[in-house]
Amino acid sequence: MTDQIQADLLPRYQRLIEITRELASTLDLNALLHRIVHAAADLCNAEAASILLYDESKQVLYFQAATNLDEPLQRGLVVSMDSLAGWIIKNQQPVLIPDVSQDSRHWGEVAASFATHNLLGVPISTKHKVVGALEAINKRHGQFSEQDQDLLMAMGAQAAVAIENTRLFQQSDLIAEFVHELRTPLASLSIAVHTIQRPEISEEQRERIYHTLVTETQRLSEMARSFLDLARLESGRVQYEPEVFRISVLMKDCISVINSSIVEKNQNININVSDDLPSLRADRDKIKQVVINLLSNAIKYTPEGGTITIDARVEGKEMEISFSDTGRGIPPEGLAHLFEKFYRVPETSSIAQGTGLGLSICKKIIEGHGGHIDVTSQVDIGTTFKFYLPLQKVVEEP
Repeated sequence: MTDQIQADLLPRYQRLIEITRELASTLDLNALLHRIVHAAADLCNAEAASILLYDESKQVLYFQAATNLDEPLQRGLVVSMDSLAGWIIKNQQPVLIPDVSQDSRHWGEVAASFATHNLLGVPISTKHKVVGALEAINKRHGQFSEQDQDLLMAMGAQAAVAIENTRLFQQSDLIAEFVHELRTPLASLSIAVHTIQRPEISEEQRERIYHTLVTETQRLSEMARSFLDLARLESGRVQYEPEVFRISVLMKDCISVINSSIVEKNQNININVSDDLPSLRADRDKIKQVVINLLSNAIKYTPEGGTITIDARVEGKEMEISFSDTGRGIPPEGLAHLFEKFYRVPETSSIAQGTGLGLSICKKIIEGHGGHIDVTSQVDIGTTFKFYLPLQKVVEEP
């Protein structure tokens, strides 16, 4: 190796050491993947970089992050194992391709919003486990070199450790919270089962205990379902399936689902969602899940005879959809924690039971679409939830 090459490599290896420190300090998976792809592009002087993660148990490859990701709904997209990334994972070897058009394994990198000319890909793996593939796309000047490959291989090894550590932290944290939350319904079930067997209790008491058994069993089932939803969203394995639909039609579908609850509490619902709004391109089922969750919360925490108002409009570069109620409101100290996993406002626990996961799931879904969600509230006046989706996701129907 010439003195000039050694001199050029030194600052790049110093940068690699800095990147390694940065990765080790990040415990949020999405933030970590974002750092990895940007660092890879910077390290190899590439136009773009992408990460594809491998689920060994299912033998499925998921597109997960890219520097130039214009379409958030691509996250979680299943990628063929016959692709270049699949080849890297199966063979646990790097690939350095000067011209991808001459390689039959290239199927069009999902990360690129421009033509891919050359590509450098390396495995992300530890000694015992393959995690995924890291690709640098289009060298800015000339072709990728063996030095680029060595640097990216070293970074891939560090990225594997960081990703696995982050996954373990998230899983242990979520499981610990889940087990903690299980204790209350399990304790209620245990007491109810013990009590219902006692011969001296009246039929009326037996009926109340039976109702407790049904309620707590349903709560456990809902908690398990919500836990799995959240775990998939946090792991990045959720595959969004975008389609074009009108938000006004979706609202009508959602209202029909929860209308019996509105009638039961004699509540009023105002729907200010015009049919003239632009069509929305998103995962309809996931957005429906968000809407039904927010509507159900509004119904639960709004007293009989109260009012729920739904508004939708185009605001700047976003579509804004809001849900307002005339419920008891949320105190300021509760607002700061509202989207945290398993959090329930203490003052509302006697009004309605819940898993404390619904709003966390809503937040993950909206952010997965490239949007954001927030809440404002005044005690004894009411609460308003709003979520926003980028206007570029809104297109006219063909």
